Amino acid sequence: MTFSLAACDLDARQWGVAVASKFPSVGAFCPWARGDVGAVATQSFVNVMFGTDGLDRLEAGGTAESVLEALLAADDQPDERQVGIVDANGGSATFTGRGCFDWAGGTAGPCYAAQGNLLAGPQVVDALVETFTATTGSLAERLTAALLAGDRAGGDRRGRQSAAMIVRQAGGGYGGNNDILLDLRVDDHPDPVPELIRVLGIHMLLFGKTPAEEFLPLDGELGDEVRSRVAAAGHGSLQEWAGFENLEERLWPDDSRIDPVVLRLLRESAG
Repeated sequence: MTFSLAACDLDARQWGVAVASKFPSVGAFCPWARGDVGAVATQSFVNVMFGTDGLDRLEAGGTAESVLEALLAADDQPDERQVGIVDANGGSATFTGRGCFDWAGGTAGPCYAAQGNLLAGPQVVDALVETFTATTGSLAERLTAALLAGDRAGGDRRGRQSAAMIVRQAGGGYGGNNDILLDLRVDDHPDPVPELIRVLGIHMLLFGKTPAEEFLPLDGELGDEVRSRVAAAGHGSLQEWAGFENLEERLWPDDSRIDPVVLRLLRESAG
């Protein structure tokens, strides 16, 4: 009842899953990932334990293939399951049980596992893989581009309802205290994949990372301008204004420099 892509970017040390379905809140069941460990997509007649147990087995050193074999061996209904796994080294595996509703199938390659059931046809999985492997950018951008391609190739043949994407990176979460780099869900929407991409854009605007070398020195005329605009907005400091606008993750540690994105938003909001 779902199509998904589990994948990783070994250079960025990120693992994630993107998924869409004619099923509400698919993000609560299908996508699982852990920084520096791997990613699991569990679907069809979902066994959510494939997510938790799969990640634990990967963290213990298992490969995608060995973990898949172990999960299926321990399950009492393997023919009804569909699962994709990517491990810490980019190894991958996918499985489609004989009891999954047609069209059902998947394919795996370096750093990705794509799969789906109740699809319009094999072209959906093909679109996932072709777009993911041909697209540049961050893992999140590649995952959502692939998900949109699969959706526009026919997706779930029953229609559309929900979509989700998670990306995990050790230390990449809010405040650097966890691995939750991204956890985005569209639980019920007539066209959920474009909506997921819209929400990703908001997330990247507020919490994206600008390279350190692109930050601007906050002195001279620019420093005076920023202080004036912050005061005009009714705040006593850039940190206070940024926190009010949910931009605190984009601040330079000692306020000696400013993110160009923060500067643009300050100028827009403060006239």
